[in-house]
Amino acid sequence: MEKIAGSLIQHGPFNDRVYLMKLATDDFEYLPSVIEGIAQENNYSKIFSKIPVSAKEYFLNRDHIEEALIPGFFNGDEDASFMAKYLSQARMQEPDSQENTSVLKAAISKFNVHKDVELSDDERFIVCREADTPEMADLYEQVFTTYPFPISDATYLLKTMSENFVYFGIRKNGKLVAVSSCEMDVSNSNVEMTDFATLPESQGKGYSYYLLGEMESNMRDTGIKTAYTIARAKSYGMNTVFSRHSYIYAGTLVNNTNISGGIESMNVWYKKL
Repeated sequence: MEKIAGSLIQHGPFNDRVYLMKLATDDFEYLPSVIEGIAQENNYSKIFSKIPVSAKEYFLNRDHIEEALIPGFFNGDEDASFMAKYLSQARMQEPDSQENTSVLKAAISKFNVHKDVELSDDERFIVCREADTPEMADLYEQVFTTYPFPISDATYLLKTMSENFVYFGIRKNGKLVAVSSCEMDVSNSNVEMTDFATLPESQGKGYSYYLLGEMESNMRDTGIKTAYTIARAKSYGMNTVFSRHSYIYAGTLVNNTNISGGIESMNVWYKKL
């Protein structure tokens, strides 16, 4: 993670990219060239930027392309553009495109088709606390071979929990079996619904669907206006969970994220809360 003037970026060889996470208003004109310099210096193959549409022209002029768009992302007023620039031909090629297209079509067909998921007497929904972080980290380590952020590190979870994350979970007979998080951008009134994981032996019970409903309720209570997610394009389960909860497909980020053992494409979904 690195701050450049008022903007925030993440970069490194693990995801083989520069990720512009937050663009400061004063940085619109010069930052595209700065992050391209960082990418070239480190031989990264992709630049990924999440920016207000008022800055899009500066990126388009430097051959970035728009891969997704979320209306009203910034305080319900300004749209967000998810921009990309590819620095290698190989990074642009999507080997699983047919599979990803099939998953997306199937998920969209479930739009607003709700499920009835209730917890049994031995299952309990929780808002995770400091004491839960070691068990959360262990669960994430069991589920994900690789992940773009160090969520299998309890110290990292504790740090984010003290900042802008709220973590949620489900316990069965006292054991944590599913977890998720809300990464809040309170100043811009949006939240990323993310970090969903369920232990392999507990999958198929609708835990992620249940968690998402509770997360939305929690975020509405805080006054957040827009929820979104960046989901693995090949995950039928997660794309369907969001579609069932009436999230709208916003676009696909090609070969964007190192997750579950390799670089994968990700689908963006959003919903007005």
